[in-house]
Amino acid sequence: MNSPQLSLSEHRPLAVPIVIFLSLMVVSVVLMVAGAILGKTSLAPLTSPVEWLGTLDVEAAFDIVSNAAEVVAAVLAIAITVVAIVVELAANRYSHEITRLFLREPVNLLVLGLFVITTLQCVWTSAVMAPVSSDAVLPHAGFAITLALVVLCLLLLVPYIYFVFAFLSPISVIQRISRDAYRRILRVRIGNVPDSQSRVEEAVDQLQDVARSAIAQGDRSIAMAAVDAMARLLMDYVEVRDGLPDDWFRVTDAIASDPDFVALAPETMTEVQTQGLWLERKLFRRYLSLLGQTTGQSGDVANVIGINTQQIGSALGADRPQLLELCRRSFNSYLRTTINARDPRTAYFLMNQYRVLGEQMLKKGRESDAVKVAEYLQEYGHLANRMGIPFLLETAAYDVMQLIELAVEGDAAALDPLLGCFLALDQEITGEDRDEIQLGVRRAQIQLATFFLERGDDERTNRIIDDLRGEKRERLDHLRSSLLSDDRAQFWELMDRGANFRYLAPERRGFLAEVFRRLDAG
Repeated sequence: MNSPQLSLSEHRPLAVPIVIFLSLMVVSVVLMVAGAILGKTSLAPLTSPVEWLGTLDVEAAFDIVSNAAEVVAAVLAIAITVVAIVVELAANRYSHEITRLFLREPVNLLVLGLFVITTLQCVWTSAVMAPVSSDAVLPHAGFAITLALVVLCLLLLVPYIYFVFAFLSPISVIQRISRDAYRRILRVRIGNVPDSQSRVEEAVDQLQDVARSAIAQGDRSIAMAAVDAMARLLMDYVEVRDGLPDDWFRVTDAIASDPDFVALAPETMTEVQTQGLWLERKLFRRYLSLLGQTTGQSGDVANVIGINTQQIGSALGADRPQLLELCRRSFNSYLRTTINARDPRTAYFLMNQYRVLGEQMLKKGRESDAVKVAEYLQEYGHLANRMGIPFLLETAAYDVMQLIELAVEGDAAALDPLLGCFLALDQEITGEDRDEIQLGVRRAQIQLATFFLERGDDERTNRIIDDLRGEKRERLDHLRSSLLSDDRAQFWELMDRGANFRYLAPERRGFLAEVFRRLDAG
C-alpha cells in the first residue's frame, strides 16, 4: 500500500499554476514588443526602464496609477467573491474542514494579501506623486513599484483561480487531511500529547465525513479515496508508532470524550488502555460506520473497506497479534452488519477478503489464527442461513474448503481443525428446507473429497465420505452430474469474486467415480 502522506506527487496543485503564470508573462512581453515594433513606439520601458521613468509625465503617471487602483480593486473583489463561493460549496458538499485548510494554506494568504497591498500602494502612490527630484536614486520609484505589483496581480489572477479549484478538489483535500495528521503524529512530544491525539482523531473523523458525504452524493471514487487514505494513514502510523512517547498510547481525557469511546464499557476501555490501540480501534469504528451507510447502496466502497482491512491484517497482523485480533473483530462486525441488512452481495465479497486474511496467516505460520477465521466463517454462514440467506452458508463452505486446500499444500498442522470446521458446517441446518439448503455444502464436500483422493489422502477422504453417507443418494447423484457437466470456472454474471462454486477442475472429475464407489461400499 502506497504512502503519500509526505508527498503530493500524485496531485501537485502548484505545478500547473506556475506554468500558466510563466506562459502569461511571456505572452504579455511578446505582445508588448510586437505592439512597439508594429506601431514604431518606444521600447524604453523594457530596454531602459530607469531613463524612461525619468522622462515620465507626472499627470500621465497619476492617471495610470488611479486607473490601476480601480482595476486591482475590482479584480480583488472578483477573486474574493469567486473563492468564497467555491470554498463554501466545497465545505458544504464534503467537509467543513475545507474552510480551515483553505485559511491555513500560505498561497491563499499570500495572493490575497498581494492584491490588498497593491491596491493600497496604488492609492498611496497617486496621493503623494510629485515631479521627479534631481537627486532621486530611481525616478518615480513608487510608480515603478506600483506598476510592477499591478502587472504581477493581473498575471496571477488566472493561475490563482486554477490553484483554488485544484486545492479544493476532494482528492487534494483528502491528501492534505491525511498528510497533516501524519505530520502531527511525527511531531508528538511529551508535552503536546492530548492536543496531538485530538487533532489526529479529528483528522480520522474528517476523512470519514468526506467519505460519508461522497457516498450520499454518489461520488464513489471520492469515497473510495477517503477510505484508502484512512488505511494508508494507519499503515504509516504503525511504522513509526514504536518511536512515539508512552503517553501517546494512554487513554487521555481527549480520547475518553471522543464519540467512538465515550460509550465503551469500563472493561472495554481497560482493554483499549492496556493494548494502546486507541487509534487503530477508532479507524475501524469509522470503517464500520461507513459500512453501515454503504450496505445495500454502494458496494464498491464496502468492498474497499474489506480489502483495506484484509491488507492491514495481512501486512501487520503476523507481528502484531492484537492488531490482527482487531481486524478479525472488524470483519465479524462487517459480516453481522451486512447479514442483518439482508445484503448478501456485500457479505459474499467480505467473506472472500476474510478468507484471504486466513490464507495469509497460514502462509506466515499463524495456523491458529487461520482456524479462527474458518470458525467465524462457519458461524456467520449459520447466522446468514438462520436469517434466510442460505447462499452465504454455501459461500462459507467454499471459503473454508480453499483454506483446507492451502493448508494441504503447506503441510500445515491446522489441516485437521480446519477439516473439522468444514464438516460441521451442515450440522446446524434444520427446518423444512434443510435438504435444499444443505445441497451447496454437500457439493463442496464432494469437491474436497476429490481433492484429497488426488493427493492419496485416504484417511481424510473417508472422513468426508462418512459425513456424506447420511445424505439421500438421488441428491448426491444430482450433484455428481452437475459437477461433471459444468465447465465454467468463472460465474456467468458480473460478480466481484467471479468464481463458480459448481465448477470442478477436469483433472479432479476423474476421482468422482472413486468417491461414489466408496459411498456405495459403505
